[in-house]
Amino acid sequence: MRSLARGWLAMACTLAVLFTVCACAPLEAEDRTPAGLTLVVMDPLASPLSCPCVKGYAQRDYDKLAAYLEKQLGRPVTVAYSDSLTTALQKKTEGKADIIIGKRSVVEFDARNSKLDVVPVADLTGKDGLTTMTGLIVVPKDDPAKTAADLKGYRIIFGSPECDEKYAAPITLLKSKGVTLPEKLETSASCADGATAILEARSGKGAAVISSYAKPLLEGCGTINKGDLRVVGETEPVPFITAFVSSRLSKADSQAITDALLAVKSDLTLRTVLETKNGFVPAAKAVGTSSKKN
Repeated sequence: MRSLARGWLAMACTLAVLFTVCACAPLEAEDRTPAGLTLVVMDPLASPLSCPCVKGYAQRDYDKLAAYLEKQLGRPVTVAYSDSLTTALQKKTEGKADIIIGKRSVVEFDARNSKLDVVPVADLTGKDGLTTMTGLIVVPKDDPAKTAADLKGYRIIFGSPECDEKYAAPITLLKSKGVTLPEKLETSASCADGATAILEARSGKGAAVISSYAKPLLEGCGTINKGDLRVVGETEPVPFITAFVSSRLSKADSQAITDALLAVKSDLTLRTVLETKNGFVPAAKAVGTSSKKN
C-alpha cells in the first residue's frame, strides 16, 4: 500500500510540474515579444498634414517608413500624425513618443513644453538634397520694397516663435538691415494666413514671413495666385526635418533606430515615397544654402 501511495504521489507531482510548465510557456513567449515603438510624425510635408494640390510634393508617406522600420527593427511601430507633439502625447499616443520626425525647432520647442527629453539623430534630405529651409519675407507684387532693408516702418507678420525660419531667423536678418521692430511682434501660425493678410490689407505697407517649403503650396492650392507675392528677403538656412529619439530608449535601441533611418538612402522605393534625394543623413551633417536675396 505504501508503495502504491508513493506511486500516486510521484505521478501527482509530475502532473503538477507539467501543468506549471505548460501554463508558463505562453507567458514566457509573450515576454519575448519586443515592445512596440511609437512614431510621431510632425513633418508639414507628410500626406495627412498637407494637401495634394501640387503633384509629387508634400505627400510623404510615413506609413511606409513605419513598415520599413518594423522589418528592420523586428518590432511593431505605430504612427501618429500631428502638428503638435503636445497634442499627440495627450490625445493620440497615451504619452508615448519613441521616435519623432518633424521640423527641428518645433519638435524641440514642444518637447521642452512636454518635459520630454529627445535627441536628434538624423536629418531628412529634400528632393534637392538639402536638409534645411529658409524663411522668405514677401510683399505684394506691386509694393515698392526691393530688399529687406526697405521694410522700415512696415507692418511685418512673423510666424510662431517655435518656427525658427519664420521668427528667430527673419528677426536676425531684419535687424542686420537696420529695420527696427516693435516690442511685440505680430505673428500668424499659418503661412497662408500671413500671406493673405497683407494681400487683403486696405491700407499701409505690409510684409509677411513664410517658410520656403510653403510657397509652392500657397500657389498650388489657390490660396494666392502665382505672382501675387514677391520675395524681398531670405533668411540664413535653418534645419528642416529632423528625426529624434526619446532619451528613455536604451542606447542599443537608439542606435538600431538611427542605423535603420540612415539605411533609407539605399531604398529607392522608400526614398520616392518620402520625397527625399538621399534619405536621412546624420544630424550633425545638415547642409543648406540661401540665395541671399537681401
